[in-house]
Formats: sequence, C-alpha cells, structure tokens
Amino acid sequence: MRQRPFRVRLAGVRTSWRTLEDGDFFCPGCGGDRRYRRRTGRRRFVLLGVPLIPRGPAGPVVECVACRGHFAVGALDHPTTDRLATMLREAVHSVALAVLAAGGAQARAVRETAVETVRAAGFPGCREEELMTLLAALTQESGPGDPTPVSREIELHEVLAPLAPHLAVPGRESLLLQGARIALADGVYCAAERDVLTTVGQALRIGTQDVDRLLAQAHTPS
Repeated sequence: MRQRPFRVRLAGVRTSWRTLEDGDFFCPGCGGDRRYRRRTGRRRFVLLGVPLIPRGPAGPVVECVACRGHFAVGALDHPTTDRLATMLREAVHSVALAVLAAGGAQARAVRETAVETVRAAGFPGCREEELMTLLAALTQESGPGDPTPVSREIELHEVLAPLAPHLAVPGRESLLLQGARIALADGVYCAAERDVLTTVGQALRIGTQDVDRLLAQAHTPS
C-alpha cells in the first residue's frame, strides 16, 4: 500500500492560551454540567514551529474541559442543572408563601395544598409550622394594610425573573398554575391572591391574556 508523503506545516497562526478562572457550567456542546476554563490568549504567526509575529489577542473564551469546545463567555450565564433545580425549588417556595400572605393562610385546605406543593418541589421535610413561621416573619416585615406590598412584588421578581429565560413556556405556565391551585384550594380566588398571581405571571414573562387563561384553566380539575 502506497503511503502518503508526510507534510510539514511550514507556516500558520498559533494561539497561546492562559487560564483566568475555572468552575462548573452547563456546556452547550456536551449538553450537561461540566468543568470549564475561562481563557484568554495571544495569536502569533508561526514559521517552521517558531513563533514570530504577534497577531493580536484571542478570546476570552469558555473552554469545556470535557469536549474542549470553545464558547462565548455568555455560556456562563446559563445555570448548571443543579443550580436550575435549586432556582425552581426556591421559586415554588416563594410563590406558595406569596399566595399564603395574600390571605390564603386563613383556610386549612390552602395551607395543606401549599405544604404539598412545596414538598413536591424538592423540600420533602417541609411542615405547615415552618411555612406559617416564615409567613409571620414576611407579614411582619411588610407591615399591615396593603394586601400586595411592594416588597412582596419585588421579592417575587427577584426570584422569578432570573429563572424565566431558562424555562420553556410550559415550565413557566406550570409554575403559575401551581400557585393558582394553592389559591383555589378553598374554592375561589380572593382579589389579593389574583393580584399576586398576576405579578407571578409578569415576572415569568407570561402575557396578560395568557395569565387570565391559565387562572381560569386552574379551576378545571386535571
């Protein structure tokens, strides 16, 4: 069999990389949580293996340690799988507390539904006493009078808004429906509960008409 002649690369551009930091990220190439290195480099023109002429900086890039793929630094904005799961748990917990704070805590069925929802979201040890203690602290911070305090709306946006870009439409709608079903455990929405759920929808980037549709849909047994 005739062998191909060995070819020497006489000239080209080579990049010398330097690692700035490392950590965990969700790799767009692998499709899972991986280690990364954030790197920057310098390009040089190379002749016969000898670096000669600088050709400017390279990067910064995010390099996956597993697949060696290079990605824009914006890849670090996507949460890891573990972080996304934590954000979802915290979101359900915050929505449940907000619905209770809007007046739902007066009904036992609402309290029980809130506890079941929080447990299913990833807090299996959640008890009604814990939610009521947190609710008392939340109410005390907010102060009496306003059924939908500005501080409560700000907290919902702080928890839900960073999560919204990473959820598909069904995931965002499911989160709103969980809050709606807590509110409906005693039969009807009160005005304050509806206001809270509207705020949840806004924070999750769900349009007004879709929020109204979902709140009506929640009345229908699944």
